[in-house]
Amino acid sequence: MKSTSWNDTPVAFEAGGVELRTQEIGGDMSIAFVRFPQGTDMAPALKGLPDDLCQCPHWGYLLKGRLRMRTKDGEQTYEAGQAFYWAPGHAPEALEDCEYIDFSPTKEFNEVIDYVKAQMA
Repeated sequence: MKSTSWNDTPVAFEAGGVELRTQEIGGDMSIAFVRFPQGTDMAPALKGLPDDLCQCPHWGYLLKGRLRMRTKDGEQTYEAGQAFYWAPGHAPEALEDCEYIDFSPTKEFNEVIDYVKAQMA
């Protein structure tokens, strides 16, 4: 068994107040601790992916704030205290300062992280 905390998890990237910490936790799954300041819109960093959307599924819990998740079929708003599943094909936008934890398949998540880091460079 494995566990980690926000501060013990390595930073995958930081830019403009966005912070993503991630670590593989076993079974081909990774945990991510994410912080988005209000106004963060990940859509520009996802341009060029299929449908210009994140193609990795995520299961998690929103600790703080409100987040709008856009998909090709519409959008949904999530609030602190809600657990979620985000299917492949989404782009988040922070309506307030947000913090959340999610669990994702490591291979797919690393592909998206590498792509986003290249777009933000």
